[in-house]
Amino acid sequence: MEILTAIKRVPETGAKVSLTDDKLDIDTTSLGFTFSPHEECAVEEGVQLVEEHGGNVTVLTLGEADATEQLRSAIAMGADDGILLDGGDDEWGPVGTSKAIADAVGESGTDFDLLLFGNESADTANHQVGVRVAEELGLPCITGIKELDVADGTATAKREVPGGSEVYEIDLPAVITVKEGLNEPRYPSMRAKMQARKASVAERTPEPHEGDLELVELEVPESDDSPAEVLGEGPEAAADVVDVLEDLEVV
Repeated sequence: MEILTAIKRVPETGAKVSLTDDKLDIDTTSLGFTFSPHEECAVEEGVQLVEEHGGNVTVLTLGEADATEQLRSAIAMGADDGILLDGGDDEWGPVGTSKAIADAVGESGTDFDLLLFGNESADTANHQVGVRVAEELGLPCITGIKELDVADGTATAKREVPGGSEVYEIDLPAVITVKEGLNEPRYPSMRAKMQARKASVAERTPEPHEGDLELVELEVPESDDSPAEVLGEGPEAAADVVDVLEDLEVV
């Protein structure tokens, strides 16, 4: 079974984000980097499926040269090899990113059975790349999946909805975007991390595509630095809690 998982280099989740003076990029001077939690689950799911069915997991990212670090993190989790689409220092939009990934899939010479994406990245959260790649490749696509089984060339995928769940059956090859909670991503051992440093990572330079979204300006959401008020502890605080809820017109 041939599986492709796509990841994106993003600032560490929960880190305080500052912008450059022109408000067109994130100031990364003091930031660490990782890849999104949804994508960690995509990598883990790919590795588990190959452990069950045999095959190969290829992990791919589009970004700057430093994104090789995230590819090697995914390889340490159990992926077999990596592909870096070197997009330089500029941020690529969802249209250009999707076309570059689709081109790379077509040029890889591999007939992938399953392409796994995170439902959205942890930075821009645009929910578009997996769907657009499926459209470019002419493949069926299911999004927002939190349970997945593959057998006999068919994927059974479950999506949570209010009050229950939706279950889909889809013939492979297919594109599936997954959400955090699909599985529990493994923590790679030190030995696996060391071996990943020596793993092969192919590099390609994709051609930019016209017609992408234009970034005008970034804005950091306002933070609430107001102090918290402790109403009390235990049952004695219940009356004060009710007073606050009444002031807020919740009750």
